Amino acid sequence: MSTVQLFRTFLFYLLLSSSSFVWCIISVFVAPFLPFRARYRFVVQAWCRCAVWLAKVVAGIKYEIRGEENIPERPCVILAKHQSTWETFFLCAYFEPLSQVIKRELMYVPFFGWALAMLKPIAIDRNNPKAALKQLAQQGRTRLEQGAWVLVFPEGTRIPDGQIGKFSRGGTALAVNSNLPVLPIAHNAGQFWPKDGWSKKPGVVQVVIGPAMYAEGEGPRAIANLNERAFQWVSQAQCEIGALSPQAEAVETANDLA
Repeated sequence: MSTVQLFRTFLFYLLLSSSSFVWCIISVFVAPFLPFRARYRFVVQAWCRCAVWLAKVVAGIKYEIRGEENIPERPCVILAKHQSTWETFFLCAYFEPLSQVIKRELMYVPFFGWALAMLKPIAIDRNNPKAALKQLAQQGRTRLEQGAWVLVFPEGTRIPDGQIGKFSRGGTALAVNSNLPVLPIAHNAGQFWPKDGWSKKPGVVQVVIGPAMYAEGEGPRAIANLNERAFQWVSQAQCEIGALSPQAEAVETANDLA
């Protein structure tokens, strides 16, 4: 990494952490008095837009979006490739309101956990896969009925650029049981915001939004089929944007929602 890019990365993290601290303090006093949608816009969407903007202006990480016409009017289950932190910021800023899966333990952290609770995440017990699936099904369906998008990273964890993890069926099961489609999303953010380390590389993140996919039938077979279709679409899209080799095989991950 060049000296200039090292300085830009340092400045980015300095501004990101500073803005996070200030925004948290403001949100503690403002958020409790806002209805959920306004609370999401104020606490999450505004700050995540700031984070994406800082990444663009300071670290040089720009982005392009393709497939916006594929986004359905009614919120559904988003199945997104997971490579870095960038896509979490981006998706939380782009889709509103959005509920994502988090570790239940985060809800117990003083102040931070209480703030999370106000944003209605889907809190799962990662130490109990069966319970995690049930929690995703119950809480996810509630969030969808409340008009929120549900974000699921089907690989279960961040996978380095150039690789893809096997998809869990938790997200597709939620969509099928809610009579809603899944919306697959591919990107190459890991090329510029790697999974490991603090380094950032300037470049353009390609975000590709796929067609909304509906299940063909009901039950476990329909869930498995939809999950495979979503996996194949994301894999192909990753290849097309240079983020995956056509010969790459899916890697095993410790997934709570298998």
